[in-house]
Amino acid sequence: MVEVNLWSGLRRFTGDLAAVTVEAGTTGEMLDALVAAFPGLGPAIAAGVSVAVDGEIVNGRHIPITRGAEIYLLQRLKGG
Repeated sequence: MVEVNLWSGLRRFTGDLAAVTVEAGTTGEMLDALVAAFPGLGPAIAAGVSVAVDGEIVNGRHIPITRGAEIYLLQRLKGG
């Protein structure tokens, strides 16, 4: 199980929870588990989000995440 911290705009889809726990071993599994548990998150995740694991923005659905990792789901960060 991993705990995922959500930005405030997503909390309305989780019953106002700031963090939720899902079973996942990779970033892709985590995103899929979030949508399965909270279907309202689907459109935001499909539009694109940024995932930070232990303070680092990661790219791709294959990134391993371990129990106890600090995970934040953020609005998509774009470079300029």
